[in-house]
Amino acid sequence: MGSNIPQMANGTNKATGKEKRKLWAHPDPETTRMAEFMRGVNQKYGLKLKSYDDLYRWSINAIGSFWGEVWEFTGITAEKHYSEVVPKAAPLFPRPDFFAGSRLNFAENLLYPAKLKIDENSPAIIEATETGSSTISWAQLRSRVQKCALALRSHGVVELDRVAGFLGNHANAVVAMLAAASIGAVWTGVSPDTGVTAVLERLVQIQPKVLFVDNAVVYNGKTHSSHQKVEEILAGLKGLKAGVIFETAKGHGVKVEGLQVGEGKMWTYEEFVRSAGDLSGPPSFAQLPPSHPLYILYSSGTTGAPKCIVHSAAGTLIQHKKEHILHCDIRPGDRMLYFTTTTWMMWHWLISALSAGCAIVLYDGSPFHPHGDLSLPLLIQDLKITHFGTSAKYLSILEQKRIFPMQEPHNLDLSSLKAIYSTGSPLAPSTFEYVYSAYPSSLNLGSITGGTDIISLFGSPCPLVPVYPGEIQCSGLGMAIAAYSPSGVPVPDGEDGDLVCTAPFPCQPVTFFSSSSPAAGQQKYRDAYFETFPGVWHHGDFVRFEKETKGLVMLGRSDGILKPSGVRFGSAEIYNILLKHFGGRVADAICVGRRREMDTDETVVLFLKMEEGMVCDEGLRKEISGVIRKELSARHVPGVIDECFEIPVTGNGKKVEIAIKQILCGMNIKVGASVMNKECLEWYREWAETH
Repeated sequence: MGSNIPQMANGTNKATGKEKRKLWAHPDPETTRMAEFMRGVNQKYGLKLKSYDDLYRWSINAIGSFWGEVWEFTGITAEKHYSEVVPKAAPLFPRPDFFAGSRLNFAENLLYPAKLKIDENSPAIIEATETGSSTISWAQLRSRVQKCALALRSHGVVELDRVAGFLGNHANAVVAMLAAASIGAVWTGVSPDTGVTAVLERLVQIQPKVLFVDNAVVYNGKTHSSHQKVEEILAGLKGLKAGVIFETAKGHGVKVEGLQVGEGKMWTYEEFVRSAGDLSGPPSFAQLPPSHPLYILYSSGTTGAPKCIVHSAAGTLIQHKKEHILHCDIRPGDRMLYFTTTTWMMWHWLISALSAGCAIVLYDGSPFHPHGDLSLPLLIQDLKITHFGTSAKYLSILEQKRIFPMQEPHNLDLSSLKAIYSTGSPLAPSTFEYVYSAYPSSLNLGSITGGTDIISLFGSPCPLVPVYPGEIQCSGLGMAIAAYSPSGVPVPDGEDGDLVCTAPFPCQPVTFFSSSSPAAGQQKYRDAYFETFPGVWHHGDFVRFEKETKGLVMLGRSDGILKPSGVRFGSAEIYNILLKHFGGRVADAICVGRRREMDTDETVVLFLKMEEGMVCDEGLRKEISGVIRKELSARHVPGVIDECFEIPVTGNGKKVEIAIKQILCGMNIKVGASVMNKECLEWYREWAETH
């Protein structure tokens, strides 16, 4: 391949017709792991792949060969090798069994990364809180997982049992998860900021055998006891065999005495481990089939009970290793901090970085305490973070406040940063520009997209292609994604459509958990992804693949698509305009379509949450309408612009557009407990009745 990796030409912005500015390109792409991988593929298969686009096309046209090469290159430890990568001409549904015949263990692959020389005394985990940090070595992590696994076994936990954590983002959560995975139990995590109803909506469905909890939560400088929540959760889990309390905050919160646990008892973690007896045995890892369940994650549950999505061990492992090693170019000794909760799929993505020899930084606390807007930048400086992940919302807040941590008077040293990753919602073009003006210009800003459904990415960062404002760099290797029209026909690059995947991939869910029958779980699975376009995975996002750059522009959720006069566009286009031109006046917004039974067309309604001291008057409405008409089109101009006092969001900060849309359209809906501030929905109901 030599020096043939080209730098792609500048692209053209669809909305303005102006040439997009290239914000970043790798200074030496030949040195990346992805380039090394491509050279190996060329040599083995007699190919002449020269660019990322060449490699991507090969990866989706030769699925078996590609995933087999990823297995070897990234280093999967397996007691028994696979007999076949994937059956030829396998459909997406029913889910094909990737790597059939192999036997492996997920936890073993994270604790003992293959093909890597790692000093067992070097950091594996760095725990960071609002008050400081501490380091856990690889040797210490392995020992702690071993002891926890022995304790779980001594309490009767076996393969396929569910083990749950009502835990913050700290090392104990990782230890409990890896211990469960080492046995072959299925892990599920729920963040302690989740309400009791939302916790039980999830855990009652899956009936865990053991529940780990924190005694308290420290956030924004305050300690909050977990006792009341834990007591109510335990009362709702009748079949629980054991409860285990971590003393996360010294001397606070939950006490073992008086807590009733289903069919067992409540233990402190120290008592739980001692109950296993002899702790001197060697590490033991159950060698399991590749499709063995590893995690249960949950759909958002904003308009009903959350669906329980079951993810496989091998599928999760190889997809994450592909993304970390090839797409993110992570090396042993790197340090990744992703600001996340244990509920969000990005927590699972972060933990898998251990398998690349990366030290993971677990931050448990407020991103704005104790040093205000500089809290996380200071953490990046002090801990020498190389890869930092966060939400688009966090970056947009810093953009609106014009926070430049490397400039006077702060002068932070952020030179360790190699990459910033953003997900949760589309990253606005103006925020791309902000990041490259506020952080090192040498870093790869990776806006990424995927989701809980696939526990990974469809749109990825990439060291072989440039970064353009507003675009996800590329479609992920091995992910045959496209944009479809409502009739199920692929649309040309440059046009908007529904995000679909047309070929099998290993991180497809195994099933949806169902206590009634396996068939019921499979039916829920089919209904979720294969109802809209039979035989094709329908992801539920609205997207555009750019003609020149092949980058992805995310336009919002498909079920929230705006369709005035039959023209389809995503709410993200409106949010980008507001952030770019009205930051400082408009704090946040939610944009939905309204069409009631008596309406002949859909009306786009834009609600604005104003910054303190700002008002939504007729002058602002006209100004917003004028900018949208100029930068987008007349069809994009909302029919109604009004002020609201709050925007409903999920625990991950995603706007709950579909619930607002249904309320405005006059539908009677049951709003799930995962809407963090669902009390504000009553205001929207009252608004709908009077407008």
